[in-house]
Amino acid sequence: MTLPRHIEPFSSDLSTLRSTLERIGAPEVLAGQDRILIKPNLVNDSPPPVTLPVSAVEALVALICEWSKAEILVAEGTGARDLETDQVFGRLGYTDWARKAGVQLLDLNHAPLRTLSLDGCEVFPQIWLPEVLFETYVISFAVLKAHSLSEVTLAMKNMIGCAPPRHYQQGGYWKKSAFHARMHRAIFELNRYRAPDLSLIDGRTGLAEYHLGGPVCEPPVRKLVAGFDPVAVDAAGAELLGVPWRSIGHIQMADGILGEAVSPETVNDA
Repeated sequence: MTLPRHIEPFSSDLSTLRSTLERIGAPEVLAGQDRILIKPNLVNDSPPPVTLPVSAVEALVALICEWSKAEILVAEGTGARDLETDQVFGRLGYTDWARKAGVQLLDLNHAPLRTLSLDGCEVFPQIWLPEVLFETYVISFAVLKAHSLSEVTLAMKNMIGCAPPRHYQQGGYWKKSAFHARMHRAIFELNRYRAPDLSLIDGRTGLAEYHLGGPVCEPPVRKLVAGFDPVAVDAAGAELLGVPWRSIGHIQMADGILGEAVSPETVNDA
């Protein structure tokens, strides 16, 4: 049986990920996959907790290899204007780790694209996204952070890193600037096109006010959230930051459409 969401106290990368993923039934699901793409939050080259520690991805890959024979990709498209994703991978330790682990790193900012359209999308009636997102099982591995425009940045917003700058920078400072004018609607519509199959939020620390720095949560949150329902996962993440999920526009829009923010199956959170 799978659960849409579970919250686990954080102790260490491997043990916490193992217990959380086992609790939601992930080993059986992952065992059935051929290709798995892990999308960490590497918005720039700042160290954790702005970005996801490489130790978290290392632990996740170790568990996937234990449970599945799938090919594993770690893929990101950094938002930093003056950096390429390869530089960010290198500076945050991902390149050295991936070389030793035999894991492929992929720059989503320069990946081959697929063009899609959906009725009812106001911001993105047509969208360009990396083809690989539709050929893999996607895990969004976010960091628990507040955000200056979207209130929170969690598993659904983490998918903005997939958007190619040649279509979505549009003269702005950040490589994904096209999302900023109507941020909540843009996040919702992006996830209509491609929501994560499995969502994780690393809340070992938490950023209380700003996604690129500022004060950390005091005391540290010390939680990991995981689930197959990105709306349920993000609602839990918002609440861990002390923000009612109903006040977050993109979570409210997604509730009942991309998942369920409040679900009776989401019980026994630690």
